Order: sequence, then C-alpha cells, then structure tokens
Amino acid sequence: MNDYETVVGMEIHVELATSSKMFCGCKNDPFNAPKPNIYTCPVCLGLPGALPVPNKKAIEWTILLGLALGCEIQLYSKFDRKHYFYPDLAKGYQISQYDHPFCRNGNVKTALGDVRIHRVHLEEDTGKLQHATVDGKKVTLVDFNRSSVPLVEIVTEADIRSGEQAKLFLKKLHQIIRYLGVSSADMEKGSMRLEPNISVRKVGETALPNYKVEVKNINSFNFVKRAIDFETKRHIELLEAGTTPTQETRGYVESSSSTVSQRSKEEAADYRYFPDPDIPPIRLEARYVDGIKKTLPELPEAKIARFIKEYGISADEATHIAEDKTIAEYFESCVSLAQGSSDTQKITPVIIARNLINIHGDKMTPKQLIDSLLAKELEKQVDTSVITTSIDVVLQQQTKAIEDFKSGKVSALMFLVGMVKKELKGKGDASFIEAELKKRLG
Repeated sequence: MNDYETVVGMEIHVELATSSKMFCGCKNDPFNAPKPNIYTCPVCLGLPGALPVPNKKAIEWTILLGLALGCEIQLYSKFDRKHYFYPDLAKGYQISQYDHPFCRNGNVKTALGDVRIHRVHLEEDTGKLQHATVDGKKVTLVDFNRSSVPLVEIVTEADIRSGEQAKLFLKKLHQIIRYLGVSSADMEKGSMRLEPNISVRKVGETALPNYKVEVKNINSFNFVKRAIDFETKRHIELLEAGTTPTQETRGYVESSSSTVSQRSKEEAADYRYFPDPDIPPIRLEARYVDGIKKTLPELPEAKIARFIKEYGISADEATHIAEDKTIAEYFESCVSLAQGSSDTQKITPVIIARNLINIHGDKMTPKQLIDSLLAKELEKQVDTSVITTSIDVVLQQQTKAIEDFKSGKVSALMFLVGMVKKELKGKGDASFIEAELKKRLG
C-alpha cells in the first residue's frame, strides 16, 4: 500500500434554512411537517406551466458561504436544467448551476494540508422516497415536502490524501456553516450530505487517475473516513491485479464499514444541461457583494486567535471553546460579567466542563454561573487571624509531622496544609497557609 496514494475530492450538499423553498413560496420545513406532501404547490410538484422564482435569501446565503470559504464571487451567474428521470424529481430535471456558479476558487486549511474549493453552487433538493408495505405489497412512496428546498453544493479539488484529512476538512466545513447560521447542517436528518469521489495512483504521479468512484449520501464524518479507507484498499487490490476500478456510484454499508455498487457513474453530458429558459441570468454588482461580506460573523479561526490574545488562555482551550458558536458566546458573556470579580483562568475550565453536558440545553445563565463561582470563592475566604489560630492548633497536635518536615520530608508540609484546611472546614487559601507554615517552621 505504500506504493500508492489516495486521491479524493468531496461533494457536500447542504440544505439552507430559509423560510421558503428555492423557487416557490412553500414552507421550507420538511423535517417537522406533520404529514407528507403538505408543503407543495404547482412549482415544486413540477406541474405544466408553473414558473420558478429564485429565492433571494438563498442566493445571499450561498454567496456568504462562498466568502467564508475564501471564494471568488462571480458577478455573472445563471441557473441550468440538469435532466434525469427518477421518481423523486417530478418535472424530469433539477434546476441547478452548471458552468456559471456563484462562487469559485476557495480554500480551507487543515492540519494535514489545504483543501481547495473548486466551486460553490446553488440548486434545489429533490423529494424523498419512502419504501413501505401497503396492503401487503412493497411499494415506494414519494414525499415532496423536501422537493425544491434550497440546496448548496460545495465541490472541492482532489486535494484530500487520506480518510483522516477528509474528516478534518468536513468537521471544519461543518463548523463554518453552523457559525454562519445558514443551515442546521444536521447530518442525521440529511440537511448535510457527504459524497467522496475516490481513486488511487502511484506515489510520485501528478496526473489525476483516469477513473473515480463516488460514494453517495454519507451522513457521518467517521463513515466518510471508513468509506475512503475501504475504497483505497479495494482499488489497490484491483490495480495490483491489473484491473482499473470501474467508474461507478457506490453506497456505504454502516454495519460492515464497506461499500456496495449501485450504478455506473454519469458524465456531465448525460444530464443534457442547458440554461433554464424560465430564469433570467443573474448579474450582481460588486457593492451588493460587499454588503453581504459585511454581514460575515467572526469565524472560528479568527475567534480562536482573539481568545488566545485577549484572554490569555491556551490554544487548546480556545479551540475547545470556539468549537461551537453558542459555547463561545456563552464564554464571552461570562468573561464580561466576571470583570473585577473573577478571572478568565477560573472561568475557562468550568465552561469546558459544562460543554460536556451541552450548554445548548443548560438552564444556568452566564450570570448564574458567575454568581456560583463567586459564592465558591467567598466560601474559601476566611479572616487571617482565624487561619493563624488554626495553624497554632495543628502545630500543637502534629509534632511528628513537624519533625518529619525538619528532617527533610517535603510531603510533611503538604500534610500540615491539609490538616489546617480540615480545621478550617475547607476554607482558607492553601498557598497562604503553606507560606505561614514555612515561616513558623523556619
């Protein structure tokens, strides 16, 4: 296996959380619909004569995502018809973007190397197939509540060299999407779907392999890693046997961490793309794009750098806290409330610990958390005269420990500190008690 390297490009589909669908006014909430096919109209059902109208917010959010990924925003763009026949696509084509997407040429840095973004384009989602048994017969039902939901597709260059790098890249992309607030990116519900295009080549080769295998609709970072690892091994075995892997679409099998063949992979010509005649080309002004750029929030990398500089916390702590935007905002609220009464170093480990029990569902407000920390600090505080009296009592009782300390046993001093704390019922500052004992014992 050391003679080969993995070559992977990713396609990631993300459903946008707009109020309405991509080309009509139907409600965009397929996951919470009380029953199938209620958020539909002639447009998203593909009925003859129905005319699509692009969703402005979806276009702006696509551009916003492109900007967050460092893309060049194309001032000229258009929508195209992508033809294929499948039950979940009522009109026989999908409105997508072919040669003029909204965004091109971005970049995402990972610890295992940069991943270039080839394009970010906007399209509509399809309906959802449900396999069921009705009156004793196996049937496939179609729910069109999801049909025409805004769907962003992010396509990378073939820069990924391992399953682990793919996982790092996807986690970072997921984090950016959540920071922007344009999608829940909930993979269990299918609002973020992951599709690696996998091939292998001999180490030292620079040309892309003459084939690729796409694994469709994966809903877990770990599953993507396992799919890439499985396919890499399978491809090497085929190449070593003198066979080029078949260019095809495969599905991931969770139970065995393997993949299975689904169908031969289509080429662009098979989709018969052409400009959608019902939607005029879109021409953006540079000042319009600049206005969208001004709405970009502080992104994770910038937030981590600021946390380290402003609050003096470690890189690991800053990364942990900035992992989730809600956690980061909670942390900063706590820091602002604690000024003059507590320091960031005391707040940080508490926030990280509370992260483990999920601050999203936590009932404790930042003020309540700070008040709780202050109460604990006050509990530790005790008058100096009370501390010295307790030290006197302990020194009278622990003559053996005193002798041990004077004979060179450093641990005896810690024992005495503990006995004084016990006398004070846990109160008192341990460093102050230690210093006082050292004075007394010479």
